[in-house]
Amino acid sequence: MTPVAVMLSYRLGGADGVAVEARKWEWALHELGFSVRRVAGELDDGLRPDDAWLPFLAIDPAEGSTPDPGALAASLAGADLVVVENLCSLPINPDASALAAEVLAAHNGAVAFHHHDLPWQRAGLATPEDIPPHRPNSLHATVNDYSRIQLEHRGFEAVTIRNAFDLDPPKGDRAATRDRFGFAPDDLVLLQPARAIPRKNVPAAVEFATELAALETRTVRLWITGPPEDGYDLVFARILADATIPITVGRAASASDAYAAADLVVYPSTWEGFGNPVIESIAHRRPIVVGSYPVLDELRAFGVELLSIDDPEAAGGWLRDPRPETLELNVDRVRPHCSIRDLPDRLAAAFARAGWDAW
Repeated sequence: MTPVAVMLSYRLGGADGVAVEARKWEWALHELGFSVRRVAGELDDGLRPDDAWLPFLAIDPAEGSTPDPGALAASLAGADLVVVENLCSLPINPDASALAAEVLAAHNGAVAFHHHDLPWQRAGLATPEDIPPHRPNSLHATVNDYSRIQLEHRGFEAVTIRNAFDLDPPKGDRAATRDRFGFAPDDLVLLQPARAIPRKNVPAAVEFATELAALETRTVRLWITGPPEDGYDLVFARILADATIPITVGRAASASDAYAAADLVVYPSTWEGFGNPVIESIAHRRPIVVGSYPVLDELRAFGVELLSIDDPEAAGGWLRDPRPETLELNVDRVRPHCSIRDLPDRLAAAFARAGWDAW
């Protein structure tokens, strides 16, 4: 009989980091022989026939939505494995986190908690008791060693399964994408592939782009994929209004198109659970300037060469004298750690460690 897995989260199917990685785990579970269905408060790519849309699980539940433990339990019924994507890791909807923990405590099947962030890593976040949950027959998987060690210090046995990437992705359409966003062929386009929220540090990206523009003869354009979230709308609007360089906001048709259209990736985040654009830029053979956040040290440890947000002159030098051999070397150094091809085997090994090798 085909084993059944349920992906459970606040929201799935979108472009945020958790949803992107959940989609990769879903693919890997299919490769391991599972059938997969989804349960979430938001399903950004539309409902599939086996999905359960439970609005009370959303990050910002619609007015009038009422927590319903019975509905959640029914949506998990028959699951051999429930994969919890950050819902019981980062309680940004504390009621939903607490309810999910309560229902999962009574669930008979195996549960894998896929931790992208943890509550104590976000200042001022109200955390219900037992989040993350201590639950038997569970696997706790973190996307980095930083979080794994923190969990272990709190009495959890955990395993690191880093985010996974296609390191030889399809090439995007550079010319058509630049034309769509109004970039001239000789414009120098800096891509910040991020939602506009405080920890993405948009002001640092604007400052870097402004300083680089002073060194360049070509027009420098900053492209932020956005959109603003978490109440950042007014601040973001003010940043755009005050900028002295042209700034474009919007998403390309695909990640491949976005990276193809860019000349340089800008990623000055102050906190990330992983930081997918670092590896994505490497996969798409684009240089990237970065700020500093704790997990970035783990990615640097692979031996990759990254540019600094504090050194626009070095970035300008790279753009004037590209080093494609360094970009290829970065890919080779990342491949043993983050290749999507290895994800099914990494999951299978973690499941066996948890005693779930019967699948």
